Amino acid sequence: MLSSLRRVFRTKSSLGPKVEEKYSSEPDSSPNPLSRNRTTYFYSGIHTLHSSEYDEVDIVFVHGLKGDCIKTWKDKSATEPWPKTLLPLELGTARVLTYSYDSTVTGKEGTPSQNRISNHAQNLLAALATLRQNDNTALVTAQERPHQHLQDIAHFTRGVIFLGTPHRGSSLAKIGELVSRSYGFIKETNTDIVKVLTEDSEVLARIQDSFLALIRARGKDEASMIDITCFYEELPTKRLGLIVPKHSAILPGYASIGIHGNHAGMTKFSGPDEPGFRAISGELKRWMKRIQQTPRKPSKQAIVHCLIPYTCNPDFVGRSEILELLKSQLSCFDTSSQKKGHRRAALYGLGGIGKTQIALAYSYWLQEISKDTSIFWVHASSTERFTEAYIKVAEQCKIPGHQDPTFEALSSVKDWLESEESGQWMMVIDNADDMQLFVPQTDQSLNPLVTRDDSLGQFIPDCAHGTVLITTRNMQVGSRLTKGKRPIEVGKMDEHEAAQLLRKGLQQGDDTLMDLMQLSSHLEFLPLALVQAAAFIQENGITVIEYVELLNGSENDVVQLLCEDFEAAGRDSDTPRPVAQTWMLSFQQIKRQCPFAGELLSLMSLFDRHAIPLEFLEFYGEGKKRAESNIKMQLVKALGVLKAFCFIRAERGGDYNMHRLVQLVTKTWLTREGTMSGFAREALLSVSEFYPYGTFEEIATCTAYLAHASSVLQMQEIDSDEDRLLRASMLHRVGGYFLYQGRYCEAEKFQEESIALRKSSLGGDHPETLVVMSDLASTLCDQDRLNEAEALEVRIMETWKRTRGEEHHQTLDAMSNLAVTISAQGRPEEAEVLNRHVMEVRKSILGEDHLDTLISMNNLSKTLSDQERHEEAIEIQKHVLAAHKRIQGDEHPDTLLSMGNLARSLFCQGDFGEAEELQKQVMDTRKRILGEEHPMTILSMKSLADTWKLMGELCDPDIPIRVEVLGDALNLYKECLRVYSQTIGPDHTDTQETQTDLSDGDSLVVTDPTTNPPVSGLTMGERTGSRIFHYLW
Repeated sequence: MLSSLRRVFRTKSSLGPKVEEKYSSEPDSSPNPLSRNRTTYFYSGIHTLHSSEYDEVDIVFVHGLKGDCIKTWKDKSATEPWPKTLLPLELGTARVLTYSYDSTVTGKEGTPSQNRISNHAQNLLAALATLRQNDNTALVTAQERPHQHLQDIAHFTRGVIFLGTPHRGSSLAKIGELVSRSYGFIKETNTDIVKVLTEDSEVLARIQDSFLALIRARGKDEASMIDITCFYEELPTKRLGLIVPKHSAILPGYASIGIHGNHAGMTKFSGPDEPGFRAISGELKRWMKRIQQTPRKPSKQAIVHCLIPYTCNPDFVGRSEILELLKSQLSCFDTSSQKKGHRRAALYGLGGIGKTQIALAYSYWLQEISKDTSIFWVHASSTERFTEAYIKVAEQCKIPGHQDPTFEALSSVKDWLESEESGQWMMVIDNADDMQLFVPQTDQSLNPLVTRDDSLGQFIPDCAHGTVLITTRNMQVGSRLTKGKRPIEVGKMDEHEAAQLLRKGLQQGDDTLMDLMQLSSHLEFLPLALVQAAAFIQENGITVIEYVELLNGSENDVVQLLCEDFEAAGRDSDTPRPVAQTWMLSFQQIKRQCPFAGELLSLMSLFDRHAIPLEFLEFYGEGKKRAESNIKMQLVKALGVLKAFCFIRAERGGDYNMHRLVQLVTKTWLTREGTMSGFAREALLSVSEFYPYGTFEEIATCTAYLAHASSVLQMQEIDSDEDRLLRASMLHRVGGYFLYQGRYCEAEKFQEESIALRKSSLGGDHPETLVVMSDLASTLCDQDRLNEAEALEVRIMETWKRTRGEEHHQTLDAMSNLAVTISAQGRPEEAEVLNRHVMEVRKSILGEDHLDTLISMNNLSKTLSDQERHEEAIEIQKHVLAAHKRIQGDEHPDTLLSMGNLARSLFCQGDFGEAEELQKQVMDTRKRILGEEHPMTILSMKSLADTWKLMGELCDPDIPIRVEVLGDALNLYKECLRVYSQTIGPDHTDTQETQTDLSDGDSLVVTDPTTNPPVSGLTMGERTGSRIFHYLW
């Protein structure tokens, strides 16, 4: 097994022939033949196989691991390698060289080389540079710039042929690594160099990325391009199969050719007619023809400049996807971008999101990967800063005339960068946020000092040998400056990136990952806020959790933390460092660029930050710009500006979301600007316009807009009577929603404040005040505070009688509500008188099938049932149910209420089967349309549980179904008790009755039913009907 594995590396070639332009230099004299005993002699370096005085190019053959500079290229039947005997006959004017190095992996009697691949590469580069040292141009350039003679080797390279090279590694290399390690027990080995060639090797991937970056940077210019051809083996070896599979041997986007041989035989040819030799020599001849036909450019090299104002940030983490996108868009790795033309990319995102840091990381990466590319950094926050940066470029690059007082820096630097003299370059235009600086608006009234001729955008150079990277908070600027190409959005960090950034900022500490995640979440994973937090924690000697507690304080506390100054790496000294100040600078830019956008941002900050409806904004716009006909267009453009600055984000449904921290800082900005009270009123007006009263038909809208209503009601910046009445109206509607949902404590709070505001502005007898008082009475009744409810309803009824008359619909509503409360107190006779009077008046005025009349009939039937007059009640209830189904449909809450009342009367009359069927239908429907914990749903569950309990109670104890029915009843009681305890409290009558029913049911399951006489249908009916009818608003 070991002998077979050793053969894998004996003839592997890791780098094929390399074609070079030839400069006048004498070939090295041939060394002595290689000794078979490597322990006594080893030749390393360039060996000339063929040369003549007419040579125009150099071809260098490089063998692979366990290879040999002669044997790798020599067929068994030949006495000399084919590059020496066959190739010169085909090419003629080419010097043929071979490079030898110690490629052993394991030592036999001696010690193998411990060089890594990078060491071998450097040695090859140095050997080639030495061979060409008589080139005067190279020597002169090397004196001006150290190591330039080494860079010239890459500059003069015109093609590379790969023969079975494992670009993506080889699965057998892993085995080879194990074998070389096993040799290590008895011999010295070099396992590192084998490990590099394993599949998915990170080192190999970096080498390939760097190589492709170099190739593609040369573009398709005939005078400098590098041709690539990859040859792959078509036949497997006998024992090990394919050593380097095709997918690893080729490079996507470049020519690939198969050789009909295995890995060892694909580098050995015996004659000129062999297909493999013809393919290789054919490629070389084609390349030589191109070189001969291409005019040679002067060898003068542009001086490389680096004007980056910041050092490399050691704390930079993550953002790998964005960096890869930049490499693609700026033509580092993307083969589709090799066409000639100027390339630009833009990073946009919220202030503090890390755009500059990404641009900085990319710049230092490019400086490392492309040594001949100059990098220029331009601050673009103002015309002065932009011009100052261009002056520095002119001075650094010694652009002619830069010392002249009349020197036009902007146009001169642009012209120089577009000339070939500047060489390859990249320019970073940082903080290009102000649209008017780069692309002035047509409406010059916005800024009369800026004209289109003064646009800075016209001074950004545009040429094939330069690239531009723009950072901006304004996506619209990025899109304009990249000529319509979509900018790359820089979003928040992910959890792991944020935690890693905090770790670096905190340097040390025993904070857990959970603590760091919690802090990151509070700060919305915003890099600048995280760095600011780490600086504050370090400076004040507190823990992460203590900082989180500060963030959990008031909004003012959070904003104060966001205003704390700190030092940050890679951040311009003239740019505000605190997050809050960074965004306030953006607010000012938005206000200058589009005042209407600034107004919308101010308004939106006072709503809830999630799902802000477009209709709120349209209402505001129509009110403010009523005289203008193009309000929709203005709204689209203004919202476009806010989206471009990443302050808001559009959702699919047409709503908008706002960044939480941006919202807090915007509110602070409004306070500082003195505009909070005005926008608070506008926000309240907008929500009030669209927030309905909480009836069944409007529940979806109420639920969707509830957060916005709560947000505007939290503001106290309201002083005038008009604003107080507007607030009272909003409180009334939200309170009605809470009442419908069974959230009685919240309903009472909102209703009481609404009453107080309306009393102070309108008086206690005003109709609007009385309407809210009626709602409050309903809320009190539902909380089992029946005496308070009755007193309030009597007062309301008497007021309506006095002001509107006894037959006014408001008076009748008040009577009807009072009757429900009296009935709940156990006074059905009094309730019947009121209900019958209301019903008769409504019949005569509104008709028998009017909804208000049907409510009166429903209430009357309840009082009749309370007096055990079930047949009368059932007759009325059947009529009411049929009318509701016909008018409102089978699933309307009023229809279900009538159905529940009918089931209750049937139950009290002893018709359990029909009652059970109706109750199950009501419960299932209410669960679906109202929710499983809605008060009416729980009431229907309680009624069905009562029915099942009584049915089980009446069953023969020997029938198995008895236990099943009682078990179902107990489950419903438990669910009702849980919800009641959470919503209306343990002291409410409904809660206590449910607890009693649950206890009774438990005793029925474990004891003889004859010892617990059944509860009468009437008593059970009173329990289920105590709160059914309080649905009169």
